[in-house]
Amino acid sequence: MITSQKITVVGAGYVGFSLAVLLSEAHDVTLLDIDHEKVDMINRRQSPIADALITERLENQALTIKASLNAKTAIEEAKVIIIATPTDYDAHDGAFDTRSIESVLRNIEIFNDQALVVIKSTVPLGYTDALSTRFPTLEILFSPEFLREGKALYDNLYPSRIVVGGNPDSAIFFASLLKDRAQKDDVDIILTNPTEAEAIKLFSNTYLAMRVTFFNELDTYAERHNLDAKAIIDGVSKDPRIGHHYNNPSFGYGGYCLPKDTKQLLANYKDIPNNLIKAIVDGNDTRKAHIAHMVVSKQPKTVGIFRLTMKMASDNFRDSSVIDVIERIKNHHIDVIVYEPGLHLDTFLDCHVEHDLSRFKAMSDIIVSNRFDPLLDDVKDKIYTRDIYHIN
Repeated sequence: MITSQKITVVGAGYVGFSLAVLLSEAHDVTLLDIDHEKVDMINRRQSPIADALITERLENQALTIKASLNAKTAIEEAKVIIIATPTDYDAHDGAFDTRSIESVLRNIEIFNDQALVVIKSTVPLGYTDALSTRFPTLEILFSPEFLREGKALYDNLYPSRIVVGGNPDSAIFFASLLKDRAQKDDVDIILTNPTEAEAIKLFSNTYLAMRVTFFNELDTYAERHNLDAKAIIDGVSKDPRIGHHYNNPSFGYGGYCLPKDTKQLLANYKDIPNNLIKAIVDGNDTRKAHIAHMVVSKQPKTVGIFRLTMKMASDNFRDSSVIDVIERIKNHHIDVIVYEPGLHLDTFLDCHVEHDLSRFKAMSDIIVSNRFDPLLDDVKDKIYTRDIYHIN
């Protein structure tokens, strides 16, 4: 058991905040973020992300956790600094936008270059090694996260594996910090060099995207030929080599990780022979085009979009496939209205946002829902969804 450490986590998104809550039961944790509202919420013991287990821990556990906007005070006494800032994919540059990471590293150079730095943000292959050259006074590890939206703390408590890339002694120390807080008895620890750790993250998410794309294309075939997609998927998934997981059709993969990670991996394949990686990226666009085509073919006057989020129990709709479906439907000059409780706006993508569910149902000729919700039971005849199993 590692004695109590001063740990700073930079970035209060679902990766950073779930880690901060996990570690704050045994360590003194400071969360550094640039968002005043998030910082205020955390200091009031409120979660800025939708995660029931995190909310329960904040309400019932004695956690040593505080949030700050001040980089100097948050960094200068930390033994470990975990960077979990956003790295969105920049289509123009063909790579993740890593400026937020580099900004944090410059502050660490100034305020505390003795701290162990661990990058949790997803990065291009070879990036951590390049950083170690650019910031020679810092010891930098890379440790990918494998978390689900809405279940981030659970996945930290019961990790599939802990991967750390970098100096072996420091990597073992950081892996032990995480393993000590896990409630799973046997946790596999994988120690690699940083680039291999980066590759584990990108290839893992690209494989998951491939499964999503495969079962979506199966579903597209079944829908176009009026076949029972569930019967086919059930039969395919009974093969133990395939399994009954990540096989529920959707409007395409989306969310925080899969769209940007697949594109980044494809960019890393420049000048390297590949067919499959490109097909996964292209296949997601094809699926969204198919969904929009099927909706438009029903010739509705008004299409209602029920929820922008990709998953149930999630408040995130960043890079949601539903958004691309909306744009494609609008290209056919069809009115689109949106029902999204987490959206406190009157318009979204030039579409009316209807906050009253009953009025939304009445106004919609067809209701498009990536995931079915019992709230729609009374209008099943209006629903267009490819959600077979009613799971994420």
